[in-house]
Amino acid sequence: MSILFRISEFVARTSGSALSALVEAVRTFLGGDPELRRRVAFSIALIALSAKMAKADGVVSPNEVRAFHEIFSVPREEMRNVMRLYDLAKGDVAGFEAYAEQMAGLCGSGSRNCPMLEDILDGLFHIAKADGVLHEREHDFLARVADIFAISESRYARIRARHLAGGKSDPFLLLGVSPDTPFPEIKRRYRELVFQNHPDRLMARGVPAEFLAIANARLAALNAAFEQIEKGWMPA
Repeated sequence: MSILFRISEFVARTSGSALSALVEAVRTFLGGDPELRRRVAFSIALIALSAKMAKADGVVSPNEVRAFHEIFSVPREEMRNVMRLYDLAKGDVAGFEAYAEQMAGLCGSGSRNCPMLEDILDGLFHIAKADGVLHEREHDFLARVADIFAISESRYARIRARHLAGGKSDPFLLLGVSPDTPFPEIKRRYRELVFQNHPDRLMARGVPAEFLAIANARLAALNAAFEQIEKGWMPA
């Protein structure tokens, strides 16, 4: 049984249209299965916040729809399960900040120190930047979500640069090092980031297999950043 089918089941069994009822159902029925709960939580968070971002921006471009489908690369028969939740979130009167708070609690078991929250923000950026422009409302939305998720300014800057610089990102910013960092230390940092962001690691922390386009894009950016630094590095 797929993650998306399970989400559809939760949507069907909750009364009313509030996301809080859906979150509570996940807590109740998956309390004894932390791994499945994380996987379901990630999917709910990314789908629901994507819907809220679309509502905040007011316009959904064809490219953004395509980017959404890139992340949710699932069989056609499963897409209806995604859209059920998407429509529920988009139609809910609750603001996106309340959604972000609920998603942070669900994904991080009440703790904001949860790598999965960065994965969710990464996916939202992937959708927002698809039309080539990060609109002001989208920027405000993403920055506020990052704040609620307790993602530091430096980490937020790295995520933003990776998505919006059009292949011209500062490679040192992407690796989280300064230009005067010794090359062996840069190499260690690069290897750490590759290990942390390997698709297997993301799956271990709850990112479903359907969404590993996020991990692949992240690894490609890390590889390109390190290659750029390595080519320009001259030994003393």
